[in-house]
Order: sequence, then C-alpha cells, then structure tokens
Amino acid sequence: MDEQVQQTRNRRLPREVREREILAAAIRVFSANGYHNASMDEISSLAGVSKPMIYSYLGAKEDLFTICIRREAHKLVASIGREIPTEAAPDIQLWHGLLGALRFIGEHRDSWRVLHRQAQSQGQPFVGEIAQLREQAIGLVAGLLTAAAEHRQLDGDATEALQALAAALVGATESIADWWLDHPETSARKLASWLMNMVWMGFGDLVQGSVWTPPPASDTA
Repeated sequence: MDEQVQQTRNRRLPREVREREILAAAIRVFSANGYHNASMDEISSLAGVSKPMIYSYLGAKEDLFTICIRREAHKLVASIGREIPTEAAPDIQLWHGLLGALRFIGEHRDSWRVLHRQAQSQGQPFVGEIAQLREQAIGLVAGLLTAAAEHRQLDGDATEALQALAAALVGATESIADWWLDHPETSARKLASWLMNMVWMGFGDLVQGSVWTPPPASDTA
C-alpha cells in the first residue's frame, strides 16, 4: 500500500477510532516525557495525525492530559471490578481485586506512570482527578470489609477503622505498584500475595471482632 493510499485510508477512520489512537499516543508521550516536556508535535507524529485534528477532537494539551487520566482511571477501576468474584469469601474477593489492579498496572505501565507519577506532580486540576480515582478504590475495599464485618455488629470505632484501613491498603498498593515500575521482574501474583500477607491478618482479626487495644492513657509515657 503506497503512502497516498495509506493517507486516504487514515482520513476515513471513524472519529472514535482516531481518538483512541491519539490517546494511546498521548499516554506513551506523557509517560516518557512528563506533562510539561510532552510535545503535541510528538503526539501528532506518533498518532499519525495533524495537530489541528488533535485540537479539534480532544482540545489543547491540558484537556488531552485530563482525558488520558480519566480514561486510564476508568479502565483500572473496571479491571478491578471484573476480577472480583462477588460470591466468594471476603479474603478471596480482596485477593482478586488486588491481583486485578496489579495485572492492569503490569500490562499498562505507561498508564500507571501517567496516573501515579506524572499527574500527581502537576497540581490541579490533575491531582483532583487522581483523588477521585483513589476514593473509588477506597470505596471498593471499604465496602468489602464492611460487608464482611456486618454480622459481627462492630461498634462505631471499628467501622471507622475499616474505612481508614481501606485507605491504607490503597496507599500501600499504590506504593508497591510504583516500586514495581523499577523492579519489573517481580510478578503481579507475588506482589498481590505480599500485600495480602501484610494486611489481611489485621483485617481478618478486625472483621472477626478481635482487636488489639492499647493500655490506659495513664499507663503510657
């Protein structure tokens, strides 16, 4: 197929296909160069389209970066949801959720760099987009733990603790995934097992109503 025929074919691609190609190119460029150093010229060249087409379809660089964050965040959350077997025991559900998140990150490392490294360092409005992603993930974990503990009729402090520990687990997952970017030889399954061993013993005791309590305030230094 000569160049003129290829160009004609490219012009005829449906808009939604063209947008996917632009976003895929943008993710690669943002991941490699960061937001400020990313060039719209490089994105347009990698996507095989003109800069005016990018501006027409998806807006300026800030708009494009925001759309990339939202799309990859949605894909990550959807991937987690697909992995969780809803009829399984709470620990098995959590295991599959962690494994689903880590598998997505392992298969889409450029996406994770954009979500966790690039967007986090750029301030608003990008940090707000990441905060929404984190809240969704915390809600998933907290809902699982709360459902597991419902029949134990835990008091308010324990219920609050489940919410806080869900946030802690999400943070731990983010940190270990960030570490993974620099240690790609480790498998997603091994990482998920490390996380489960670190957190589930504590979670398991809590949802069973068995908790450690500190000494009275008068006994502490």
